[in-house]
Amino acid sequence: MPEPTKKDETETESAPPPPEQKTSQEGETGKGKDEDDTSGSTPPADGMSKPAERKDSVWSIGEGAPEETEKRDDAQRSTLFVEKPQSGSVSVGGNITFIAKVEAKDLLRKPNVKWFKGKWMDLASKAGKHLQLKESFERHTKIHTFEMHIIQAKENYAGNYRCEVSYKDKFDSCSFDLEVTESSQAAPSIDIRSAFKRREVKQQEEEPEVDVWELLKNANPSEYEKIAFQYGITDLRGMLKRLKRMRREVKKSAAFAKGLDPAYQVDKGGKVRFMVELADPTVELKWYKNGQEIRPSAKYIFEHKGNQRILFINNCSMTDDARYYVTAGDEKCSTELFVRDPPILVTKGLEDTSTYVGERVELSCEVSEDDANVKWFKNGVELTNEPKSRYRIKVEGKKHTLIIEEAAKNDSATYSVMTTGGQSEAKLSVDLRPLKIQLALEDQTVRLGQEIHLKCEISENVEGKWYKNGQLVEASDRVKLYHKGRIHRFVIASAAVDDEAEYMFVPDAYNINIPCKVHVVDPPKLHLDGLGEGNIVTVVAGSKLRLEIPITGEPTPKVMWSKGDKWLTDSGRIRAETYSDSSCLVIDTAEREDSGPFRITLKNEAGEDTALINIKVVDVPDPPQAPNVTEVGEDWCVMTWEPPANDGGSPILGYFIERKKKQSSRWMRLNFELCKETTFEPKKMIEGVAYEVRVFAVNAIGISKPSMPSKSFVPLAVTSPPTLLAVDGVTDTSVTMKWRPPDHIGAAGLDGYVVEYCFEGTDEWIVANPELTDKTKFTINDLPTGSKILVRVKAVNAAGESEPRYHPQPILVKEVIEPPKIRLPRHLKQTYTRRVGETVNLVIPFQGRPRAKVSWQKNGSPIDKNDINIRNTENDTIIFIRKAERSHSGEYDMKVEVENLEDKATIDIQIVDRPGPPEVVTIEDVWGENVNLSWKPPKDDGNAAITGYTIQKADKKSMEWFTVMEHYHRTSATINELIIGNEYYFRIFAENMCGLSEDATMTKESALIAKDGKVYKYPVYDDFDFSERPLFTQPLVNTFAVAGYNATLNCSVRGNPKPKITWLKNKVVIMNDPKYRMFSNQGVCTLEIRKPSPYDGGTYSCRAVNELGEAEVDCKLEVKVIYHGVINPGEPFFLAGNNQLHSKDF
Repeated sequence: MPEPTKKDETETESAPPPPEQKTSQEGETGKGKDEDDTSGSTPPADGMSKPAERKDSVWSIGEGAPEETEKRDDAQRSTLFVEKPQSGSVSVGGNITFIAKVEAKDLLRKPNVKWFKGKWMDLASKAGKHLQLKESFERHTKIHTFEMHIIQAKENYAGNYRCEVSYKDKFDSCSFDLEVTESSQAAPSIDIRSAFKRREVKQQEEEPEVDVWELLKNANPSEYEKIAFQYGITDLRGMLKRLKRMRREVKKSAAFAKGLDPAYQVDKGGKVRFMVELADPTVELKWYKNGQEIRPSAKYIFEHKGNQRILFINNCSMTDDARYYVTAGDEKCSTELFVRDPPILVTKGLEDTSTYVGERVELSCEVSEDDANVKWFKNGVELTNEPKSRYRIKVEGKKHTLIIEEAAKNDSATYSVMTTGGQSEAKLSVDLRPLKIQLALEDQTVRLGQEIHLKCEISENVEGKWYKNGQLVEASDRVKLYHKGRIHRFVIASAAVDDEAEYMFVPDAYNINIPCKVHVVDPPKLHLDGLGEGNIVTVVAGSKLRLEIPITGEPTPKVMWSKGDKWLTDSGRIRAETYSDSSCLVIDTAEREDSGPFRITLKNEAGEDTALINIKVVDVPDPPQAPNVTEVGEDWCVMTWEPPANDGGSPILGYFIERKKKQSSRWMRLNFELCKETTFEPKKMIEGVAYEVRVFAVNAIGISKPSMPSKSFVPLAVTSPPTLLAVDGVTDTSVTMKWRPPDHIGAAGLDGYVVEYCFEGTDEWIVANPELTDKTKFTINDLPTGSKILVRVKAVNAAGESEPRYHPQPILVKEVIEPPKIRLPRHLKQTYTRRVGETVNLVIPFQGRPRAKVSWQKNGSPIDKNDINIRNTENDTIIFIRKAERSHSGEYDMKVEVENLEDKATIDIQIVDRPGPPEVVTIEDVWGENVNLSWKPPKDDGNAAITGYTIQKADKKSMEWFTVMEHYHRTSATINELIIGNEYYFRIFAENMCGLSEDATMTKESALIAKDGKVYKYPVYDDFDFSERPLFTQPLVNTFAVAGYNATLNCSVRGNPKPKITWLKNKVVIMNDPKYRMFSNQGVCTLEIRKPSPYDGGTYSCRAVNELGEAEVDCKLEVKVIYHGVINPGEPFFLAGNNQLHSKDF
């Protein structure tokens, strides 16, 4: 970095000698001295040059050499390097490599390594022809190797370099020197920046040193922010305060012949020089920083030159930005030092972009610092990131992107980006979308008097013009021009001799034309111009070939195709299709055996024409064999495979590799450049997830089918703790625990569980099951009565034991009588419906201890256990019917008894089946194109309500049935729009919740729709008044809901006109509340309450209003909160509002 000095200072200082070749120890400890030098080939970032130190400088007492000080600084760093880069020498035009090695034994991921030249030049952005940065990792030794290759070195590459490595809070650094010696052939001096340059980025031209303080002193206050952005000032307010303090008048001093300047500025990492001149050189002088005396050190260097007293501050940082003063006796002289960050550089510039109207455009650049202040301009006008702006600015670390969602024509402009240290610009061109020819005009051969029909289709709906031999054609009585959408047609009803010409269609606003030729009367001829040299046609195996050969001739010639001695017919896989102006060779599924010459021959009265067409069939390669995963790491694996047995007639160019999770069907491509080898190393996999890999082979024809997936491989990980650990039962000597499996088990699976307990007041955990149990329930036996124990459970798999799940409270070993309570599931509180033949399997949990007794009855009589299976356990009872029949319908009564206590519940089971057909279908009347039908409902409704009818019609001639009405609810209907003169039969299916009836009832007579000439007298009907005021056919019912689970309120209403539905809570209308959702379908009104809380309880009303009146129904909703372990561990309790309720009240 440059050393800032006063602009009027004319003191001459000589440059230090060039650095000599050092050993590795000297290269590491010589950083303090080398950092003061900057390579001549690398100009400073801000354009200022750096004067060197004077040879006659005198070191103050107590100050060590810079090398020793730097040794102490290195000792404070965390040691990450196991091998540091060594200083080296290379001749001009030669190559040299610097190597750094970092041990990864204690690192979870790859460390971050940066290479620098001088102090601040990051060489990562300079990689290219003359500089290459490489890295590798040795798994056996756990060593990361980082290499910097300098190729064809130049003289100006010489200087000090630095390698920095960091990992989280650890950091290590090492400096080394490069000496470039002259060779016999001297190379021209090239700036190392241009030598390392990989991409062109327009930077600001180097400018001479600018004193920001002089600018701020003389600038208008309205320009302060502009100056702050241009010169990288971050604390503008603090600088203005200090500037105001600096403007105070300084009294003349008797002790100082020449004092300090009011302010100094220096770039971060640079060196600053303070100098005062004393009137009396014997006076004792002291320097201070923010009131603290400065002592000599490697950072602070004092020099004495006659009456001059000089203070050097090396390697300035932001902490050196402070107020300094020097005292001589009772007088002092002060100044301000300001340290500014290096300018923000544009490391990757904008690129010229061309796009189409309506496309998304992204203009990106990269700068040298994260989250830097960057300004965007369009034709010199600044763009802002406002919400309503068409332009959106996106910042991702060092990357800044300008996004235009839908580009318009007026977005074509020059866009530029500006930072404090550089700028870049690019041109954006937005054009109309190119026109594509979807269907081109085809050459035609027509006979005299035939129609000429030219048709083309383009990708855009635009007008156009037709030309004949270059002359514009206008529409007339003979020539018809049609335009519909993207299709344009040219039609001449009767072709004449002079219609033979070249026709062309030209779309408006596009420089494109679609030509074709029309031939009228032509001798037999084959037109093979489109086949190219040798008449070779290439087709991919497995695809369809349709080769069309235009032909002409008058009269139409006879076309014959042959391959060898075999003539082709117009049917089969390989066939010939002949048309008036062309003949087609069709191969439905091309095979490799189809390759060879095909002969086409034309014959008519005028002569014959023949030609050979060579068909070449090529194919994609066969898929490789399933790959083998030979090695699996923490987040990587090594896979190998064999090349495919058949390359499809074209050499294998490489392979694509895909990976997916075993439980997923989504494959992810791992390489976008072809892999030339038969080994690959997928990385960045998730530990504990099963993966599969597969391979595609690629040749010049295309990509093969994928190989079979490899065997799955799983990085192992322990499971999460078991969940919902609760007490299932307690006796005088045992405790039964139950739990749920872990939320996350992983690919390693679950081997079982370990149950441990300890007595209250002790820390000794005892394993209750020496062998793993795979069940989620376990009984701990042989416990002393009256003791209290703590219980925990661990899940175990191949990776080890999970974290334990503890029961929150001590458990008392003593049996408690629990009254019986049937916990009837919510769906069984209503009628339980199943279809005939389905399985009925109902599980009804209950509670009650000890030794609860369960009994069942159906319609008041004992259940036949040979027909219905009943199984009882300690906690639930199961009723099972393998194949339900309608005779199983009825009310089932369940009773649970514990000693003298009992609880009862009733379950209504309904077994339904498809209904029978309607009884009689009668044709009531026939008039015009209409038929009126009526019928009677079916005798057998399938034990479920009839929901509608399906009506079909059939013409008597064809007796093909067509559906005319579905889900029709009435028992009479009028069929419209029948065809006059036809005779129809009708049939009707009945429908319930199980579906349509298996049979339909058909009319015995047919209905004849009379033809014209017959007069029909229409009957006179009185208009029926369908008006009806709102009426609720199903009211709301009082409902209980559990907090956190969605609840619904339902009712049904009818009325004509259709009534308007309004929902109310506590007589207040519910409007625009996202907590509620309202539905109305076919007269059924539903109010859904999302995740209710106790505050959502109350009286809910549904109001229906039309012009004839209104109706209203209401109900009460009570929301209960469930808590576990209020009295006994694991037992659920419910809270409704502020009242605590036992589960038996729910």
